[in-house]
Amino acid sequence: MMIKLKKYRLWAVGAVVLLLLVGYRFQNGMAPTQSTEETMIKSGSEITLYATTDLHYLSDQLTDGGEAYEAFIRSGDGKQLLYMDEIMNAFSDEIARDKPDALIISGDLTNHGEKKSHEDMAKWLAGIEKSGASVYVIPGNHDILNPYARAFRGDKQVITENVSPKEFTKLYAEFGYDAALSRDEDSLSYLAAPAEDLWLLMLDTSRYDDNPSLGSPRLDGELSKETLQWITECAERAKENNAKLIAVMHHNLMDHSDVIRKGFTLNNNKEVIALFKTLQIQTVFSGHIHVQDIHSEKVADFEVVEIVNNALSVNPHQYGILNYSPSNESLSYHTSVVDVASWARELGSNDTNLLNFQDYAADYFGGFAYDMAYRELSNLSGYTEDEKIAMAETMRILNIRYFSGTENLNATDVLNSKGYQLWMEAPDSFFKQYVFSILEDKHLEDHEITINY
Repeated sequence: MMIKLKKYRLWAVGAVVLLLLVGYRFQNGMAPTQSTEETMIKSGSEITLYATTDLHYLSDQLTDGGEAYEAFIRSGDGKQLLYMDEIMNAFSDEIARDKPDALIISGDLTNHGEKKSHEDMAKWLAGIEKSGASVYVIPGNHDILNPYARAFRGDKQVITENVSPKEFTKLYAEFGYDAALSRDEDSLSYLAAPAEDLWLLMLDTSRYDDNPSLGSPRLDGELSKETLQWITECAERAKENNAKLIAVMHHNLMDHSDVIRKGFTLNNNKEVIALFKTLQIQTVFSGHIHVQDIHSEKVADFEVVEIVNNALSVNPHQYGILNYSPSNESLSYHTSVVDVASWARELGSNDTNLLNFQDYAADYFGGFAYDMAYRELSNLSGYTEDEKIAMAETMRILNIRYFSGTENLNATDVLNSKGYQLWMEAPDSFFKQYVFSILEDKHLEDHEITINY
């Protein structure tokens, strides 16, 4: 879910591990599929995983590009729906070229959970698996039983079919669910094993069951008592098999903003953090808030690290690259921006937006923050036109840097700007708090980290 700036997104035992794993699954009525045995990477191997989130894909069959769609885009929050197909195709080409072992997607695969968007997404993911990377997905708050599922025809928004939890797991059966080592009975969470000694705890944190009665998708997320018990069982099982365990969820485990927390951080995050400490689950990946941010929290002598990936649908359209080293028992992480411009040149495109995509994407996204700030300031008296422009420009620059995870790497120009000084003197408001919260982020490096186990 994108932030809207209004007042209130492993190694050890080889064949023995596999025998233990197979035996455990038979005991629990879960015989391993052939594909699981064939694709599981052996202990001691270097592993590369790509991680992304919040694609918010809308099938091109659900829009004619008319007035209703244009109005929907204008009223949005900066997601790049106009070129999402191109971003995804450039990304899949990079995956095919670089050949990571797996791709992890932590929810909000679709715009508003449209069935057709899910069907097209599943086809795209099948192409990625065909190139050699296993795919693991979980739903986000947009993806299931979403009453906002719409098609855009002319000047009308038309209600279109969404998907149930059962339909979601059927559509994405080949992307984690069928090969799961274990499935949670209380949610769409599952335990996956891309390698014998590196497992993924794919956690469904979204609350969609009462969406139909509410008439809107719930923003918040949590993990039930039953799911927490299942997590405990998964962690014990991973320990028995000498496997490192990485948790993946849509909602954030920790606060990544001083002003954007409710609905984004798990409702019961303190309980979950305490459990992760007990179970020694050290690394968490999430999305939902759309910003690129790394945060950690120490519980006694144990540190839990959460990496929030920038939404693929939002500037600068970057993804995470994880490299696990069994010899060092460490997980290194860094980001990479999808190179849409090079992809477009190779195709012989004449679209200047695609050929200069990095600049276009930044201008497009920055324009939303600028316009929202300018509209807000226009409702207040006491500001000249030049002052409103200066303050809106400060908001534009900060928002671009915040979402890309570079807000503290180059802040001097903002701190010395006329616009920032005016924000400091402005009456208290959500926008003022938001500006200050960006620059008060004390975690200076959001693009790379090494976690030692």
